[in-house]
Amino acid sequence: MRRSTVCPRRNLTCKFYPFTECPPMKISKIEAIPVRIPLKPERRMVSALGKHNESQFVLVRLTTDDGLEGVGEATATPCWSGETVWGATAIIQNLLGPVVNGCDPQDIDTINQRMDALAVDNWFAKSAIEMACWDVVGRSLNKPVYELLGGAVRPLTIRNRFSLGAYTPEVAAERAARLVTTGFTTIKVKVGTGDDEDVARVKAVRAAIGPDVELTIDANAGWSDASARACLAQMQDCNVALVEQPLARGDYANLKKLRADLGIRILADESCFDEVQLRELILQECCDAVTLYPGKQGGLKKASDMTRLAEQHGIPCTIGSNLEWDVGAAAMMHFVVANSNVQIESIPGDCLGPSYHEFSIVKEPLKIEGPFTTLPDRPGLGVDVDWACVEDNRISF
Repeated sequence: MRRSTVCPRRNLTCKFYPFTECPPMKISKIEAIPVRIPLKPERRMVSALGKHNESQFVLVRLTTDDGLEGVGEATATPCWSGETVWGATAIIQNLLGPVVNGCDPQDIDTINQRMDALAVDNWFAKSAIEMACWDVVGRSLNKPVYELLGGAVRPLTIRNRFSLGAYTPEVAAERAARLVTTGFTTIKVKVGTGDDEDVARVKAVRAAIGPDVELTIDANAGWSDASARACLAQMQDCNVALVEQPLARGDYANLKKLRADLGIRILADESCFDEVQLRELILQECCDAVTLYPGKQGGLKKASDMTRLAEQHGIPCTIGSNLEWDVGAAAMMHFVVANSNVQIESIPGDCLGPSYHEFSIVKEPLKIEGPFTTLPDRPGLGVDVDWACVEDNRISF
């Protein structure tokens, strides 16, 4: 069924399903702005990938031929996606931006095809441009992005799990217990930093949160097969609900065998960046669920397509996090709200990134209270960047 609305920009009727067909506009400028924001000391992340004390990300500012603006965010983290703030800035400014300049931001498929033809991977850089396109189209139509994706299938407030860093057992236990008192009902514990430490940390957290709070673990591909088997055997009494990415990305054969041998539920993350990898996970019967999010998948369109592919094969999805700021987190929330197979009710995910940082770069930050994040019901992504704050924290190369 097609839905119609009036385009306030030109006072003409527009039809869209699931993507918009509004009167043409053209991208006239794309600017990549590198920014640095430190994490709050108590929320600095420690994982198998190392320490994350500050975020160095890239904001995209897209302008159309009639002066409308859209924003995007590339949460570049070299130890995770291989992208850096320097590389993402350069590829957006010098390669990806120019190839989509002059395109209609509504033509998401063409924009993605042009970017993919010039560079493989670079998921977060591509997603930042695509995100800005959705934002400007939503603003043009006076519609939130989730409406452009087909409409809301769940409330605009969602419950999150909390991802706890690979701290000492004592610190992890104290923080986990405190988080439960604030309303969190699922705690994810980072592992993969050493077998003995991992086991002690998970056992301490389980003891601290009691038997009824759901406990999941995330190795960030940091375990060998031998370590995974040894650690999971010692964690049998911890009632771990999901084991996220226990083995190296792309190690589908061993992941399948580990799942079958131990009878554990696997959540795939680093092994699933694109549709080809998702199909491999399905074919190999490697996982019970998949973590997807716009940045990792290269944009809202690709992430949404992958949720539908997973659904066809009975694989539920959830939302992951790269400790996004408000722009990236807003895009994630639109993705969650619009896609029924992002089953956060049974597999809680993460849309808490802004709360990890010392300050926000938007004028009205996303509402985050305890485990709950609320998406504003405003046009586009629903957030307005504070460009003065951005300039104050801009990285100079």
